[in-house]
Amino acid sequence: MIETQLDQATSFKRRGRKTLAEITDPVSGPLKDFRSFYKQALRTDVFFLDKIVQYLLRQKGKEIRPTLVFMSARLFGEVSDRSYVAATMIELLHTATLIHDDVVDEADTRRGFLSINKIWRNKAGVLLGDFLLSKGLLIALDNDEFKLLKVLSKAVKSMSEGELRQFKAASLFNMTEEYYFKVISEKTASLIAACCECGAISTSDDPEIHQKMHDIGMCVGTAFQIRDDLFDYGIDDVGKPRRNDIKERKVTLPLIKALENASFVERTRIRYLMRKRKKKDKEIEDIVTFVHEKGGIGYARSIMEEYAENAIEKLSTLPPSEDRKAFKDLIQFIVKRKR
Repeated sequence: MIETQLDQATSFKRRGRKTLAEITDPVSGPLKDFRSFYKQALRTDVFFLDKIVQYLLRQKGKEIRPTLVFMSARLFGEVSDRSYVAATMIELLHTATLIHDDVVDEADTRRGFLSINKIWRNKAGVLLGDFLLSKGLLIALDNDEFKLLKVLSKAVKSMSEGELRQFKAASLFNMTEEYYFKVISEKTASLIAACCECGAISTSDDPEIHQKMHDIGMCVGTAFQIRDDLFDYGIDDVGKPRRNDIKERKVTLPLIKALENASFVERTRIRYLMRKRKKKDKEIEDIVTFVHEKGGIGYARSIMEEYAENAIEKLSTLPPSEDRKAFKDLIQFIVKRKR
């Protein structure tokens, strides 16, 4: 039975799991203030650009990244102006990359809305992404936050390298497990790590703490991406999975492991299907069935849980507090989320 969002929240409670709203309650105040800060950062006098920005602001996500910034900050002090600057810089960067991704992937929708490039075409999408990136740089410079800027600049570099690595692997179809982890550490985990590190920087001057939070973020980000990759194969989804990775010929961990467990004939057939640019629905579902039957799902889930546990273990070395417990709950939510 397909659950609605309300059903999902109810089922979380029924199984003794906290909803995202309950987990993020300790930072609900900062998140509310952040939304105002973020809107202010996006203000522009250019009418056409402001029209697109207002449309963009309607597309509210789960706000995982600003939440990580504030939760990380609260582990070592009170949320400060630096925390809001960090969260805004990261959200601007993240949103810019999503818009650019939609242009590259020729996506029609984003978070249930028509994508920017679908409505205003690719040129507007590229320029809006550039505008958001420039806003992030200006916020850092206007507030003399050079340390935060350095951390985020490194993250941008890693994310770009990860996307290019994935593009090359997809075109050559030579993705290995080692290469896969290199890609996701760059394209996804690097930004999650920056969230945790920047949050810590905003309330602590200790470089060892900054590094520890960076390491925790890398583990969380890796688990986060594996969870996303599992969604494409229909694991505990709400609604019908879109199979985007399969359609776009992206080889992720579940498929990598399934191919490793298959016979030569089976591998040859699935590789042939994956290489096809235009796949029939039955061919897509054949790939999904193959991955399930060959243990790709269970393996990917176990690796995801290992990274989450590693993050929790590193987190447990910090002094016990309600904020540490909330952070742990967030990590567990990330690997058990339904979408």
